[in-house]
Formats: sequence, C-alpha cells, structure tokens
Amino acid sequence: MIRALIYLAIILIGFCISPFLVGNKGYLYIAIADYQIETSLVFAVIAIIVFYSLLQFFEFLLIFFLNLIINSRYLPERWRKNTARKHTLSGALSLAEEDWESAEKFMLKGAAKGEIPTLNFLAAARAAQRQLHTKQRDIYLEKAEKDPAARQAVTTTRTRYLLQQGDLTQARIELDKLAPTSKSKTAILKLAVELYQAQHDWQALKLILPIIKKKQLLTEFEFNQLALKTNTQLLTAAAKVSLQELEKCWHWLSRHERKQPEYIALYALGLAKHQQNALALLLKPIKTQASTPIFDALSQIITKTDIEAHKQLMALESKYADVLSYQCCIATLYQKQDDFNNAKIWWQKVCHQQETKTFLAALAFTHTQLGEPSRALQVYQRALEL
Repeated sequence: MIRALIYLAIILIGFCISPFLVGNKGYLYIAIADYQIETSLVFAVIAIIVFYSLLQFFEFLLIFFLNLIINSRYLPERWRKNTARKHTLSGALSLAEEDWESAEKFMLKGAAKGEIPTLNFLAAARAAQRQLHTKQRDIYLEKAEKDPAARQAVTTTRTRYLLQQGDLTQARIELDKLAPTSKSKTAILKLAVELYQAQHDWQALKLILPIIKKKQLLTEFEFNQLALKTNTQLLTAAAKVSLQELEKCWHWLSRHERKQPEYIALYALGLAKHQQNALALLLKPIKTQASTPIFDALSQIITKTDIEAHKQLMALESKYADVLSYQCCIATLYQKQDDFNNAKIWWQKVCHQQETKTFLAALAFTHTQLGEPSRALQVYQRALEL
C-alpha cells in the first residue's frame, strides 16, 4: 500500500513539473564501451519509472508463483495442522463440559499434528483418569514425559492421579522423585502434605511444616490444625516406643510448642506410661490458666496415693469452680478414691453445665454405688433421650 502511494506521488509530481521541463528539455548522454545513448531528460525519467514499474511487476509474479508451488507442495501438511488445531479446540471444550470420553478422543486426534502434543497428552490423561481408565492414562503420561521440559509436570500429575487412585506406595515413589524442598513449587508441596497425611508419615510432614508456614500455603487456622495433628501423632507414637524416643520427639518441638497445653498433656501421659513422675509438669501450668487437656491428663495420671496433688487441685476450687474440665477432673479423682458422695456432687455440677451421655453415665454410676437404683435409672433414661 505504501509503495503504491509512492508510485502515485511520483506520477503526480511528474505531471506537475512536466510543463516546466518541456520548456527546458535538456538531454542525457550515456556512453558504455562502443555503445552510446543520447535522449531528452524527460524521456529518460519516464523510461526509468516504466522500467522500475515493470521490475516490480515481474517481482510480484515471481513471488506469487513461488508461493503457489510451495503451498501446493505442503498443503496437505497445513490441512493436517489445521485439523489438529480444531480437534484440540473441541477437546478443550469437552473438558470444560466434563465430557471426558469426547475430550479424550479429540485430544488424541489433535496430538498427532498438534502444535503442543504434550499438552494434548496431559489433557487426554486427565480425561482418562476421570473415566478410571488407568492403563490408558499411564500410556498418555509416558508419551507426554518424552518432552524434557514437561517431566516435572508429568511426575506431579502422575503422583496426584496415583493418590486419587489410592495407590499410596507408587504415589510416594513418584513424589520422592520430586524431592519436596523450600524451592519446590506450591503444587508439589501441597501434594506432599496430602500424601504424607494419607500415609501417616508424620515425621516427613513435620520436616516440611516450616516450609508450609513460610510460604503461607495454608491459612493460619489450617496450619495450626495440621501442626497440632502432626505433633500429636508424633508424641503418641513415640510414647508407645520408648522413653528415649519420647524425649527425642519432645525436644524436636519448638520452645513455643513445648509450652502448649495439648503437647504438655501428651508428654506427661507418655512419661507416666514409662513410670516417670509427670504430676509436677501438669500442675505447674494450671496455676495460672485453666486447660482442658491438662485437667484430662491429671484425671488419668493421679492415683489414690497422690494426696499432695489432690490437695493442690482442691486449692484451685475457688478459681476454677465453674470450669467444666476442672469439675470433671475433681469428680474423676473422687471416683478413683471411692468417695462416691463427693463424686456425685461434682458429677452433678458437670451435668448442670453440660449434659452428655458420658457425663450422665458417670453420674448414674455414682448413684448405683451409693445404693440409689431408682435415681440411677432416671439418670440413665435421661442419657438415652439424648
């Protein structure tokens, strides 16, 4: 377009100046070897313009015929690529509509001559996974893995599909290839969290918790719940092994975690299981703040002979008289000492705050021990109504 405008401008300029040139014709003399050319300046200019125009015309014809020959030779290939593009588009639309069978079919057709066959194979694998066609899924993933740039993505995808399938062993093998670290992508770390929980591999999960927190992959509430679950499982499992393993696990916790009542209670229960004195560890934190896990642990650990610990708990009555967990703890202690009169009083306080089948059953038991069968029956009936 620009070239045509230039030609038009030259012609218009020629028309404008031609009257002036006619009055002063001038001449042009060209001598090459034995050949001599002599002509007017106007004719020479017009001849140059005509020659250049013809040259452009022949150039256009030459390019046109060359393109025609080349396109005719490679036309079938272009048709295949256009068809593959249409199949890929149809497959993408089928994926959006969750028509998995059609999506798998179209994506496979588009992979043969597609621009990005790896993407087609990954999409086909997803469609096959949704249809539970695991063999076909694995074949598609193997084809996609031939692209070196897609190996990590394929391994991540395979791990996720194996986890969804319930094949935790093979999923762990694939995840270990990815080696989740602080430099890993978000998808890999989230996949590691899910798989470690499914395998109950709490030690592996504990190792990546700092990374999860640093990258803020979970909300604060979700992270705290995950950390609580992980540390609880580790302490519980360590207590079943040995005292040395329990101590190792306890010191694996951070200083802040070792002050949390949930972990103190679990640690104390583990110590008591290995005939270690844990009462002092439990009695210290409740002097400043009531804690349900601590009171629950005390009710399990204290025996009839722990008179001093019982006195210390009773000294806190004025401070925690209305605290449900404290009331349950005192009621349980009296029940262990076969002091069913006081146990009944405290279980009545508990049930006054919160009636559950467990609390009502404990109250009914005290009535039975005190020779009050009719009253015990009434309490049992109330428990059955819940």
